Amino acid sequence: MRNELADRLLTLRAKHDLSQAALAQLAGVDRKTINRIENGHFSPALDTLVRLSSALSVTPSSLLK
Repeated sequence: MRNELADRLLTLRAKHDLSQAALAQLAGVDRKTINRIENGHFSPALDTLVRLSSALSVTPSSLLK
């Protein structure tokens, strides 16, 4: 079940032309984490949201809006 976070992450990743593996490397997380978030199977911890937002040059709150 996808959610708003999943949709935003997928949209931003595509906008930056990043693969899941590339975003994972930039954010310092496992590629499986990106996949699980984008598929709505995982709600990341705050530190993971911060890492992802930094890698995508957005604020953490913009991933949650």
